[in-house]
Amino acid sequence: MENPTSKVTYGGQAVLEGVMIRGLRSASVAVRNPEGEITLRTLSLNSLFNGPVRRIPLLRGMLVMAETLTLGMRALSHSANVAAGEEEELGGASIAGMMIVSIALAVGIFFLVPVFASKGLEGLIGSDLLSNILEGVIRLALFLAYITVIGRMQEIRRVFMYHGAEHMAVHAHEHGENLDIVSVRRYSTAHPRCGTAFLLVVMFVAIVVFAFTGRDPLWWLFTSRIVLIPLIASVSYEVIRFSGFHPNSPLVQLIALPGLVLQRLTTREPDDGQIEVAIAAMEEAISFDVREGATTRPSA
Repeated sequence: MENPTSKVTYGGQAVLEGVMIRGLRSASVAVRNPEGEITLRTLSLNSLFNGPVRRIPLLRGMLVMAETLTLGMRALSHSANVAAGEEEELGGASIAGMMIVSIALAVGIFFLVPVFASKGLEGLIGSDLLSNILEGVIRLALFLAYITVIGRMQEIRRVFMYHGAEHMAVHAHEHGENLDIVSVRRYSTAHPRCGTAFLLVVMFVAIVVFAFTGRDPLWWLFTSRIVLIPLIASVSYEVIRFSGFHPNSPLVQLIALPGLVLQRLTTREPDDGQIEVAIAAMEEAISFDVREGATTRPSA
């Protein structure tokens, strides 16, 4: 008998001492508490994120980005409390504030700092096109340096191990394997539909988009780096989505290769306990979808 969720695309993210898996109807968060027990929580999904807009190219990229930020922050907040042995969780206003601060920092570091750095070299380069390309190279270097530095922090290394476990569990489900430690461990910690791969694609798409924007006047140089972010993210999402649905295409494999290589920095080989947590999150998401009769692939 066919698995009723075989056409559902599952994905997720690592959180503190746990894994979040997004299904069609909900997201399940599995976290190991200080007593060593695996706790489970189901997060409801806003109907907006599964509505008709999710089938419209480019617009769906903005929608998925908004959902990823909000859902990810909710899961991270929950995991932080469970991992610390606390019960009280952040309210909606606090989570929204954290999101705003996080987004502002990301835009400032990865989009505006490279503008300042490349602006100082414009006189030596003498070309808007080359200055924009240099700006993109600086942005990419900052991104790689950031990942490398945080990856050396012990707590982040554990998150990266859970990240690897999440990918392995998703691989196992996609290949119709039983969700047990032995079966899951056969698979790679890298996955083409990964947030790390998405961010790398964003860096390359940004180079292309910004290469053909002017650098004068100054207000436009800075404004364009902010207002074009949604477009860049949407195009990048379409690239990742296409890659996920055509994994055997030689062109797709070539496009996906840098993202898979980069995941060597953002994933680590998990231990059996971490795989167990990822399996628990996956099974809970699948179980919820089965109960809700989810039998079609979401358009994400």
